[in-house]
Amino acid sequence: MAAETFIDELLEDARARMVKSAEAAQHEFASVRTGRASPALLDRVVVDYYGAMTPLNQLATISAPEARLITVQPYDKSSIKAIEKAINESDIGLNPSNDGNLVRLVVPELTEERRHELVKVVRQLAEEGRVAIRNVRRDTMHQLRELKSEGEASSDDEHRAEVELQKLTDSRVSDLDNVLKAKEKEILEV
Repeated sequence: MAAETFIDELLEDARARMVKSAEAAQHEFASVRTGRASPALLDRVVVDYYGAMTPLNQLATISAPEARLITVQPYDKSSIKAIEKAINESDIGLNPSNDGNLVRLVVPELTEERRHELVKVVRQLAEEGRVAIRNVRRDTMHQLRELKSEGEASSDDEHRAEVELQKLTDSRVSDLDNVLKAKEKEILEV
């Protein structure tokens, strides 16, 4: 009976880690540009702030006051050049302009070509999410095999757990694929 409890705990841990992996991928999706301005577009931008790589959202207030405009208000005005440089070097494809106090990013309409490039970026992020989910499965399978080899679980227990783990993996990957399809549709919509 102790083996079944331990196996259930392993499966529950795997479920929680897979959910976290899927949520992380979905968070990355939010940072990919669609046709409208969103502060989440700058989530992946990191700034070299006095030698330390610091996320932009820790150095400034980011807002989208209009549908096609993002503003970045740095807490420290001396960091404005570093913020501009980091935005230019990022993969978001926006050109910053500043007035000494505020960085403005005008979000232009996406061209068809840029939309297709962004779909590729989102697909890559989804694949990274799938890999993370499969890595959780691999680690859990390894732990299950160790339990069996140590004689703490029977072959039947191991097999039941592997089937359950595969169902869990398929479910999480399917959820991620559904979110990917929705994001692709959002990017491609004109």
